[in-house]
Amino acid sequence: MTKLAIVYHSGYGHTAKVAEHVEKGASAVDGVDVTVLKADDLTNPDEGPWDALADADGIIFGAPTYMGSASAVFKQFQDATSKVWMNQGWRDKIGAGFTNSGSLAGDKLNTLQQLAILAGQHGMIWANYGAFSGYNSSQSDYETAWNRAGHMIGLGTQALTDLPAEQTPDKADLETAEDFGKRVAEVTKRWVAGKA
Repeated sequence: MTKLAIVYHSGYGHTAKVAEHVEKGASAVDGVDVTVLKADDLTNPDEGPWDALADADGIIFGAPTYMGSASAVFKQFQDATSKVWMNQGWRDKIGAGFTNSGSLAGDKLNTLQQLAILAGQHGMIWANYGAFSGYNSSQSDYETAWNRAGHMIGLGTQALTDLPAEQTPDKADLETAEDFGKRVAEVTKRWVAGKA
């Protein structure tokens, strides 16, 4: 069984909703077991469910983009991983990332790069999203297009700031999240099979 972990922070519930859909897509891949963890429970390297991350073959990082970078709680988790880094505990695991913000672009690329650099610091193998941009021609339908902002390095979704998590992100972004989760699960499964 391939083991995949998702560790995320969500300040208002929107990124949690994205994480649920990433998990849904990843869990749809046969032979992949997914564990979802909150970064809030992993801010101290001596407390929390760190074993689930140690046992995982791949880790998907998720954080909202606040003021152009990952949230402070996610950064606390990120800093707490230095103890794992000292022992190279995540070396050669698959890494991937997603972020959510109120704007369509909203400097999400900076957060995705931050997550990729975190994976790189740990010697992980980064799995990008790699899906075509779904909204880049006059024939595109904004309401149904996946990967509307064209993020390739990871997943970027939008949650309108005046709506609760029950109403946003919208269906197209949540379907994109499921597709992203499926891709990372498939990449991780192939990586594990290749190592064997």
